[in-house]
Amino acid sequence: MERELVLVINPGSTSTKIAVYNGTTKSAQENLDHDTTQLDQFEKITDQYDYRKEAILNWMTENAFFPSRLKAVVGRGGLLRPMPSGTYKVTEKMVEDLIVGIQGDHASNLGGMIADAIAKEQGIDAFIVDPVAVDEFEPLARISGLPQIKRKSLGHALNIRAIAISVAKDKNVPLEQLNLVMAHLGGGISIIPMKHGKMIDANNANEMGPFSPERAGGLPVGDIARMCFSGQYTPDALKKKIRGKGGMTAYLGTNDGREVLKRIEQGDENAKLIFEAMGYQIAKEIGAMATVLEGKVDAVVLTGGVAYSKYLTDYITEHVSFIAPVIIKAGEDEMEALNLGVLRVLNGDEVAKIYENEVSFND
Repeated sequence: MERELVLVINPGSTSTKIAVYNGTTKSAQENLDHDTTQLDQFEKITDQYDYRKEAILNWMTENAFFPSRLKAVVGRGGLLRPMPSGTYKVTEKMVEDLIVGIQGDHASNLGGMIADAIAKEQGIDAFIVDPVAVDEFEPLARISGLPQIKRKSLGHALNIRAIAISVAKDKNVPLEQLNLVMAHLGGGISIIPMKHGKMIDANNANEMGPFSPERAGGLPVGDIARMCFSGQYTPDALKKKIRGKGGMTAYLGTNDGREVLKRIEQGDENAKLIFEAMGYQIAKEIGAMATVLEGKVDAVVLTGGVAYSKYLTDYITEHVSFIAPVIIKAGEDEMEALNLGVLRVLNGDEVAKIYENEVSFND
């Protein structure tokens, strides 16, 4: 039987997205929901490995996608050591770091682990593509203002790099010849200057930059310090207030841009103020990242689910089009981005990177 399929695995907190591709054609996709009472039995997220692997293999069998037809398996990259962008072969050392949770215990850590196990059984390679841990910061970008705190590279690297490659293809120019300001607009917002294909700076979407539909973004540090010691909040409650219940949700009680637009159309001035304030902060951050590229910007690219809002993208474009032409590529498809990352290696357009050769073990 010919090996023509790629299995894509993208674990989330309570579900696992899986897809099977034949080349660039998606043969099937499923969201496997996991019983939270089952998940609660596991002390660490990575302890769910066998449970989730079995669910994936059962789905494959039920849908006649037999492992013997696979030519590669790719998993969502986890919280590994800081690493350059690209497609990586899963190695023993990578799996060790995923199990330990070098930068945290997160569902995405399971992606590489399960991909590796399924691939080994078939004698084929497993990969991850542009994990959250991608770090191509220049030294200046790491300085925070306090020596005890280092700025971290944590952002939507998978979608951002996939869209940047698409922009370069549209322009018929190698990505390495372009300077782009990439703005991923979703539940969290990442604004990243790409210099010749490298993501050399970023706002940490959990803690910095514009507020988003669910996150508070950069906040006045003095006021945050006072809230921390006010006695009104537990650490977990304050963390949720900043990430999950912050931003547009905190002001308007919803993270749905469509709902906010309905309110604006009905004359809700407060909804208009908050939605435009989000656009205002996004535009400011794009301007800041343009300075990192010394104003030599070939395009500003707006992507992510929130970029479907013409109201918002028009507002941002009005404020930043003086920097460079604005390109809108709304939406995100992590499954397709993972598949394309593997295809670039299988087709010889990229060389797969080896984790041990790219990261530092001395930090």
